[in-house]
Amino acid sequence: MLDIAEELHRWVEQGRDFAVATVVAVGGSAPRRPGAALAVDSDGTAIGSVSGGCVEGAVYDLCARALEDGETVLERFGYSDDDAFAVGLTCGGVIDVLVTPVRSRDTARRPVFAAALAAAAAGGAAALARVVSGPAELMGRALLVRPDGSHEGGFGAHPGLDRTVIGEAAAQLDAGRTATVEIGEQGSRCGAPLTVLVESSVPPPRMIVFGAIDFASALVRAGKFLGYRVTVCDARPVFATAARFPEADDIVVEWPHRYLERTEVDSRTVLCVLTHDAKFDVPLLRLALRLPVAYVGAMGSRRTHLDRNERLREVGVTELELARLRSPIGLDLGARTPEETALSIAAEIVADRRGGSGVPLTGAHTPIHHDTPTPPARRIGSVA
Repeated sequence: MLDIAEELHRWVEQGRDFAVATVVAVGGSAPRRPGAALAVDSDGTAIGSVSGGCVEGAVYDLCARALEDGETVLERFGYSDDDAFAVGLTCGGVIDVLVTPVRSRDTARRPVFAAALAAAAAGGAAALARVVSGPAELMGRALLVRPDGSHEGGFGAHPGLDRTVIGEAAAQLDAGRTATVEIGEQGSRCGAPLTVLVESSVPPPRMIVFGAIDFASALVRAGKFLGYRVTVCDARPVFATAARFPEADDIVVEWPHRYLERTEVDSRTVLCVLTHDAKFDVPLLRLALRLPVAYVGAMGSRRTHLDRNERLREVGVTELELARLRSPIGLDLGARTPEETALSIAAEIVADRRGGSGVPLTGAHTPIHHDTPTPPARRIGSVA
């Protein structure tokens, strides 16, 4: 649900009633991951998607019904070999969808949803936990957990369950993950086992582009398209300007390695070095290859690459560290223009992130989706 937070937050501010359908579990070759959502308001307006089109009509009807009766329901959709025209996923996968009404007269649930949507829409960090299966009186109940440990909402007369879910939601938020947690009868403190979906909203990952050249301008646009917060850094003020990079979130005029020393990066950050100038590249890459970031790529010819590697070895970069460097940067697309080159780099970043091979799908026998499989629901407090 938090993947469409910006639109839903506007609906809340406008006082609209709506129902939201959220993917809570997937199996096989399902097109969307847990957390993907479709919402329908009382006027029939729809936003988002749970299946890329396979079952949207049926889910739309479930949302409309939930708006009328106020009931939270869990529905499974999958491909039927017996009836090819049945509502299901033509890709052969299975998805479980939780449909929850969020109506203005629901004074228990709506404020929690509103707070979660406001945080996610503002780019903040928060985790929303909802009961997916369990006692009927808890279905759809929600609890919001913030990074500082504060929380909002809860599960009524079950403070023990609140404490259990707060701990689990905080752990998922710290990892930036959306996942389900299965809580056994003892762990639930409510006399019955239940399943909780925890959706995490975290700030967008960072892409830092070093080198304010024409190729960087195209890469900034590609990075924004992929959902990154993009920073352009160059030591030359005549090139690093807002006029040349209007779509960049930040433009920094500073020596690249000095900026990288002081800025915040994490395991999702991608670093694209387009300077292909040894006086910038060597100190920058020496630092970059030792940071816990997702991707480090550097532009240059194969001759430049070999020369740069020797210079990096001379300043103490190890072979293991050099093995992290994607150079020459990008996949082999035969790219020539800045836009084609940006596509090549973006494709390599996606392949690296998702575990793809970069080979054509035509004729291949590898899975189309290489995402790390959804972790099995974690079980806590179960009875042996």
